[in-house]
Amino acid sequence: MTCTPLSQGKKVSTLVITGMSGSGKSTALKALEDVGYFCVDNLPVAMLPEFLRFQERTAGAQQKIALVMDVREGSFLEHYRAIFDTIKDEGFPLEVLFLDASDQVLLRRFSQTRRHHPLNPGGKVPEGISMERGRLAELREYADKVVDTSGMNVHQLRKRILELYGAREGFGFAVHLISFGFKHGIPEDANLVLDVRFLPNPYFVERLRAKDGTDPEVQNYVLDHADTETFLRYIEDLLAFLLPRYKNEGKPYLSIAVGCTGGCHRSVAIVEHLGRLFTKRGEEVIVTHRDLEAEE
Repeated sequence: MTCTPLSQGKKVSTLVITGMSGSGKSTALKALEDVGYFCVDNLPVAMLPEFLRFQERTAGAQQKIALVMDVREGSFLEHYRAIFDTIKDEGFPLEVLFLDASDQVLLRRFSQTRRHHPLNPGGKVPEGISMERGRLAELREYADKVVDTSGMNVHQLRKRILELYGAREGFGFAVHLISFGFKHGIPEDANLVLDVRFLPNPYFVERLRAKDGTDPEVQNYVLDHADTETFLRYIEDLLAFLLPRYKNEGKPYLSIAVGCTGGCHRSVAIVEHLGRLFTKRGEEVIVTHRDLEAEE
């Protein structure tokens, strides 16, 4: 498929939400609609270039657009790469967000809603999930960001989407800092994983156990330690090296996951510290405390 070049000048920002059926794409789209995005579900991919031209003419470049595109549209997987690459080459800010979930979770969601799978409407849901996962493997690799929604309810997914996109004016580079607990699993969307389980653990200090790493007393306990100071010095040097290189590659994110045992004390304190540090340096910073939120 050939693509007609798009107009030059300031461009509208577009977020394409895609991924596995049952992973929460409709919830994500509704969350963005509630904060002012112009949202469209199941737009044929061949119409995207002309749609962006029209939106630019009628609404101006300040508008943010969110689109759900997936296997329901028959030609999507065949043509998305050529069209998306052309749009990016012409200067349109475009991000691709891939929502995923485990097969077991997807099967449970289909069972709860009594829906048929779009790729296997007359057959068994597990077969449809397997077929879709195979077809979407290349798209998952192409995506700018992958979010696993397996452990999220609709409220937690909405919160994550708004953390990532709700306050962003456009789609410039952002540092996404994620605290987590190893006992709950490593975040799948992390570019870099840091293990801070060697740091002193506030859990074993009675006055700190019931608090978390957002508390100043816990942060002081974790940060005021020789090993922490050395660790942070090395990490800050590493990130100073990585950030400009991710930007030069056109990456929209550097996702850094910091893990301790439970995801409540040490990892949270380190993420809070790094968030303050990179905000002061003028970076756009997104902070997610994954396993604190899971307990809410």
